[in-house]
Amino acid sequence: MIDLKILREDPEKVRDNLQKRNMLDFPLDELLSLDKQRRELITHNQQLKTERNRISLEVAKRKRENADATDLIAKMKNTSDQIAENDALIQVVEKRYNDIAITVPNFIEPDVPIGPDDSYNMEIEKWGNPRQGRDFKDHIDLTSAFDLIDIERAAKTSGTRFYFLKRDLVRLNYALLSCGLDFLRNKGFILIQPPYMLKKEAIGGAIIFSDFEDVIYKIEGEDLYLIGTSEHAMAAMHMDEIFSPEELPLRYAGISPCFRKEAGAHGKDTKGIFRVHQFEKVEQFIFCEPDRSRKEHELLLSNALEFTRLLGIPHRAVILSSGDMGKVAAKTVDVESWLPSQGKYREAISCSNCADFQARSLGIKYRAKAHEESKFVHTLNSSLVANTRTLIAIMETYFNEESKTIEIPEPLRPYMMGQKEIVAQPKHAA
Repeated sequence: MIDLKILREDPEKVRDNLQKRNMLDFPLDELLSLDKQRRELITHNQQLKTERNRISLEVAKRKRENADATDLIAKMKNTSDQIAENDALIQVVEKRYNDIAITVPNFIEPDVPIGPDDSYNMEIEKWGNPRQGRDFKDHIDLTSAFDLIDIERAAKTSGTRFYFLKRDLVRLNYALLSCGLDFLRNKGFILIQPPYMLKKEAIGGAIIFSDFEDVIYKIEGEDLYLIGTSEHAMAAMHMDEIFSPEELPLRYAGISPCFRKEAGAHGKDTKGIFRVHQFEKVEQFIFCEPDRSRKEHELLLSNALEFTRLLGIPHRAVILSSGDMGKVAAKTVDVESWLPSQGKYREAISCSNCADFQARSLGIKYRAKAHEESKFVHTLNSSLVANTRTLIAIMETYFNEESKTIEIPEPLRPYMMGQKEIVAQPKHAA
């Protein structure tokens, strides 16, 4: 969440940020009114409690003097009833206030392009020579010809947007993930394999929960949710902790499956494995002091770009516009891989600086010196590799029409016992 002092002291800054994010229907005026009402009720109750204490002392005095205190006792009861009524109203007002306050989006960084949608995204880098031309085989045709994926049987066992990986695509998948982990380990990141389920308190601190309820899977009858990314688990890993400066920056490399309902995306990229309910990802995550967060964001993006170049996948990086980025991020850069069959770049990696937004919700701070007040850390995250979309890019980029093989990128070959290519197999072969 944002610093709520800003909401009270500079509401126009919040309003300006909402306009830049194209969130014109956000109930900011209601939120400000609720805050005022809440403070007035609390102040009034404090006055009533002071009055009740005064009356109580007067009642005690009259009783000591054997004087009649009936009128004061009635007045004290009436005051207590008012306090109880106000307490009940404060609870209602505070709940509504908190429900709205936690949905106020993060403030965007100055260099984020302002615009309502992805047409305002700003390209900042491009690499590689995209394969151009007509009639490139897409990953659906390739995996069918090579017998590498079974969508039909996955639909039978699990429903739509699931898949069985088969044969050498299974090995290529694990080669990709292992290579990604080694890449980050060699850069000093601590490897993390998190729980695949999180409590609402934990996951709700990393995201704006109301925005994700139709995306994440709930475990029926338990306070647990399947993770949509290891980012959320790593963010919550240190909730309610205070770091020392010596511990920062703390850099993690998480690996986990990711579970997403993809609600509302019907009819969009539903064939094949581009948009699925379950995939695997190697994720970068950093806790740092505020004055380092921009440098750490550059580091995450540099890692993502370097790894994509190692795989030989043509790509570009774009800063997402204010209207296209998520509410938790202050700035997001997407790395988009070139898909020859579509003749365009598609999102493969998302790299975000969340500033202190997640840390405020999760209570994660640092203390520069023993006598100083603790401050909130900044958190940053970036995919390094999401398996399904990267596998698609590899298959389409490295398919050789002449030899009818899929070349394996050189960095992945050591993880596949030196294998250089994937060849088609008869579907009935063992």
